Formats: sequence, C-alpha cells, structure tokens
Amino acid sequence: MPTRTPSEALLDLAADVMGLDARTLAARAAGSPFITLGGTFDRAARLRLRAGEALGLGLELHQLMGPAPLADVLDCAVPAAPPAPPRPSPARRPLLPGQRAALGAGESAYRVLSAELSGPLDVTALRAVLDALCDRHEGLRTAFAPYGDGVGRHVLDRHPDPLAELPGPAPGADPVAAAHSRLAAELRRVAGQPGRPPVAFALTALGPGRHLLSFVHHEAVADGFSAALVWRELLTGYERVVRGSAPGYAAAPGPDAVCTASGAPAPRFRTERLAFALDDALRDAVDATARRAGVPHSCVLLAAWALVLGRDSGADAVPVGVELPRHPGAAPMRAVAACGARASAACELEGTTDYFLRGVACAFGEALGRLREEPSGARERGTAHALAPAPPAPVLFAARDEWLPARAAYGGLTARFHHAHLGSGPAQAALTVLRWRDDPLLCLDFAPAVIRRAAAVRLVAEVRHVLGALVRARAWAPVDDLLARSGAPGTAPFPAAGTVPLPLC
Repeated sequence: MPTRTPSEALLDLAADVMGLDARTLAARAAGSPFITLGGTFDRAARLRLRAGEALGLGLELHQLMGPAPLADVLDCAVPAAPPAPPRPSPARRPLLPGQRAALGAGESAYRVLSAELSGPLDVTALRAVLDALCDRHEGLRTAFAPYGDGVGRHVLDRHPDPLAELPGPAPGADPVAAAHSRLAAELRRVAGQPGRPPVAFALTALGPGRHLLSFVHHEAVADGFSAALVWRELLTGYERVVRGSAPGYAAAPGPDAVCTASGAPAPRFRTERLAFALDDALRDAVDATARRAGVPHSCVLLAAWALVLGRDSGADAVPVGVELPRHPGAAPMRAVAACGARASAACELEGTTDYFLRGVACAFGEALGRLREEPSGARERGTAHALAPAPPAPVLFAARDEWLPARAAYGGLTARFHHAHLGSGPAQAALTVLRWRDDPLLCLDFAPAVIRRAAAVRLVAEVRHVLGALVRARAWAPVDDLLARSGAPGTAPFPAAGTVPLPLC
C-alpha cells in the first residue's frame, strides 16, 4: 500500500473532525475553503491540535478559516515547532496586553457561565476538582496587586477558596434567573475581594437533586472561550473523582505562553437582554440551507443579522463585529487566558443567496486574518501605530453554541448550560446564539440608551422574519430580493422614532 502524503493524512484528520466522508472531502477540498465546507472555529482548533499531536504538522488558524481552498492550506502545513521548555516565572509580573483596559471596566467586565446540575452532587468531590483545576491553570489563581508604579499580576500558589455557596432562590421564582440576579448583586463578595483572583465558582441549591454551579470570571483573566474549556475540564475531572480516580490534570500553558487580546479599551454599554427561541422547523431549515451552501449554521444566522442591519442603510457591505480568539490554536484548547478579541467582518450584500452565504463565511475567516496581522499589544505600549485603530463595529454577532453543548452528562450529573446577563456589554446591539440543536435559543443584547425596548422587540421579530425568508430563498435568488421584502408584516422601521439611529460604520 502506498504511503500517504502529509496532505492526505491531514485530509483524513479533517474529515474525521468535520464528520464527513474522506473521499467526499478530498473531492471538494481543491476548490472550497474550510469554512464553506462546514468548518467552524471549534473544528478548526481541534484539527490544528490533532495535526500537531498525531502528525507533528503545524496549521495556521487564520489560513484554515480564510478564503484559500482547504487543499492549498493543508499543502502549506509545516513541521510543528516543539513546545518551549517551561521556565520558572516570578509570582509577581507586569500586566499582559489588554488587561489594563479590562481592569478599568471594573465589575462591568465580569462574565458568568452556569451549569444547571441535575442529579446527586458530591460537594466534597467538587471542591477537590476545583482545587485541582485552579492548580492546573495559572489564570484561575491570578490576582491583581500593586506592581512597580501601578498594578501587576500576582500568581498565587493556590486559589484560597474557589467555591462559594449561596442561598437558594425564593419559592415561586424562576430559580436560575433568581440565582443569577443574586450573583450579580454579590459579585464583589463572591469574586471581587482585594488580593484574591477575580475568579470563583458559586453554588446555589435550586431544589432536591438540582443545583446551579456558576463560573464567575473577570475578562482580565479569562474570556468566553476559556469558560468553555473550564467547563469541559471541570466536568471530566468530576466524573473521574466520583469514580474513585484523581482528576488527572497536568499543568497547562499559562497566559504568558499565548497571545492575549490587544490593549484597545473596549467600550461598555448598559444593556438589556431579549432571549428568543426558534422552533425546530426553522432550525432544521437553517441547517439544510447551511448544508446546501456549504457553510456552518452560524454563518446563516450571521447573514440574516447582516440583512436586517443593512435593510435601510443602502450600504453594499455591513460591518458586524465577531468574537474571535486571537490565537485559537492554543487558548481555547489548552489555556485559561484573556485571548478574546473583536474583529469586524464585512458582510457584502450582493450576489445570489448561496454566493452571499459563502461570502459571509469568507468574511468571517478574513476577519481572523486581519486580527492575526494586527500587532498584539501595540496599543498597550503606546506606539504611534496604536493611536489610530480601526473603529470597531457597533454591532456584534457571537456563536457560543459551537464551544459548549446545550447539555452534557458526567459522573451521574446532567448539566444544562446558561449564559447569565449581568447588565452590561461591549456593543450597542449583539445577537448571540446560546444553543442550537437542543431547543434553539438566541438573544439580543441592546443598549436602551440607543435602542428602546419596543424597537428591540421589533428587531427580534425582523430577525425571525428575515431568517425565514433567507432559508426559503432558492440558491440562485438575488439577495437584493431579500433586502427588498425583508420588512416583517406589522413591524415598524428600525430603530423606533425618537431613538438614536444605530450606525453601521
């Protein structure tokens, strides 16, 4: 049997990661980019990781997610650089790029990702796992303290006590919402004490056999990608412990080993949230359209959001901010670090429906490429280049369902994940996919100073309507037709009279 070439071996890995037949993928890879073959960030990160571990080959994420055909990207794979040997680091260190800006946002930069746990919970085992998990990740035991003439990092030997137990909600209330409201009111006590890491796990009893475990973290030490990593490792370790084994954690790369977000200060807005479900028929239609166009389902949702935003603007392209890890090969798969960043994807409103969808997918990949080229930390250092950053898009899109399933089962527990809203956000309007296959749920976070609530309700209706029109459109239908008939019956133009128009550039 002839020996496989590195490109053939990589194609087999890619097919396995993407759940595709290897021969089908090989036939299409010569003319199609990874992302228009159904590739997502999660799949790209796993492909990069497996290529390094199994084949000793290095792949660049910005190339994988870019517009070049997948076969060309795999042909460019080079031997992976060996990991640098660990070096002792001082406990007290200067801030990393981006941390000063995040710390300046105070409590508004906290995030919460919770798991509603059903089943018998062994709190002693949970405490052992949390201690071991904090020992594994420097980011989970990093506090901020005086350093030189300012503030620096203090990496503690141990997190003093990562688990806080909170009282249960009052009878009759939505238990998860009530627990999140209490947590928002007690952020400083739970995770904001001076000299302690701005990271904690809050446990609330919801009823017999039901608990809410919340991972609370400040954006200076972790981002949404890290939060998904923490949950995957926490639940895996808990299952090992309740079965009588050790958690099985080894030391992970620290934040210094990965590139963190740039030092550009992110705007913060007081925001409200409208969560809305999609029925299974619409979800299945989105999935079918994504398969037909060869893009992830998230690109169909992003395309609908761009159509809504561009409806009345008359612009040829709509800039939409997307959440990206600056170096997703390392951070989301290995390290807890503040690697999240925002880049603007220019969604061009032209061509046929499928051409438009593939263009949105490629715009997503190109946004990562531009982020990769930006000199990390330049703004933090105060260089001339840093004084004129490109203005961020005032609207965002995020597909958080790609990094964490809606449900997971480990160690006798079933976990159902909830993304808490703490009343602030980095955009005037943000559409987020919270879960997809299991009870599809999206949310619109909006700044009431810019968009009145009534206008936000109409905007949600418009998203539903445009998404339905998009998935009903034929592959060769002009996208101009979607723009022309996108107004949902009975809705008013967006934004509502008397509000500040939402700028797109």
